[in-house]
Amino acid sequence: MSKVILKNNEEIELIRESVIIVSKTLGMLASEIGPGVTGIELDKMAESFIRDHGALPGFLGLYNFPNTLCISPNNQVVHGIPNKKCFEEGDIISIDCGVLKNGYYGDHAYTFSIGDINPDTKKLLKICKESLYIGINEFRTNKRVGDLGYAIQNHNEENGYGVVRELVGHGLGKKMHEGPEIPNYGSKGKGKKFLNGMVLAIEPMINQGTHKIKQLNDGWTIITGDNLPSAHFEHNIVLRNNEPELLSTFKYIYKSLGIISDEEKPFIKK
Repeated sequence: MSKVILKNNEEIELIRESVIIVSKTLGMLASEIGPGVTGIELDKMAESFIRDHGALPGFLGLYNFPNTLCISPNNQVVHGIPNKKCFEEGDIISIDCGVLKNGYYGDHAYTFSIGDINPDTKKLLKICKESLYIGINEFRTNKRVGDLGYAIQNHNEENGYGVVRELVGHGLGKKMHEGPEIPNYGSKGKGKKFLNGMVLAIEPMINQGTHKIKQLNDGWTIITGDNLPSAHFEHNIVLRNNEPELLSTFKYIYKSLGIISDEEKPFIKK
């Protein structure tokens, strides 16, 4: 992980431009996901959409990753490689997307459900997404990395879920992964201080069962240690005027899916 690089207002707006293309890409995909659709089909749609918006796929070729999207269904935590297997009713699908435009990256993720899903899995998605905003609320100048991680960890573990340790959020800018690392666990008052100008990718990766994970032989795909489902939600946020400000948005996803939500309202600055 590289060093922490604080961003000025001009850089923040360039990052926002890349991030919003990710948001719109996820919104487009939301209306395409369904039974019988394959990950490779979604991957091709996303690549075309990103290029049509004057940007480059941020993941394609990064660390030699072979695709535009990370698509991780059911027991896959993250870094799933799109393939030709059809999605089915009851699946959950985590889609992580990155964009590079004007020299700056955007990177965020959402876990989609296909049709009616198991009530226990539905609760997992709800709690994981709640913990994302609980974590974002800790991203303030009087707080530290450990405060944010503790808040996410506590909310998930109170509900009996496993918090993945080996994979973390990160800073974002001219590199996809900048400092500081942002674990989804921690101790209050510990870790780096948050400073105005930091841009983070905060991304709880939460398992229904054990926090332990395994990597498949493809060298990328991470699965849960007990094969139970995993959820992943990710936003990009800047710390400005001592408060967290969302750069990414799920509103395009919600528009596609007919969902009404005000969850982002506290973190949108006029």
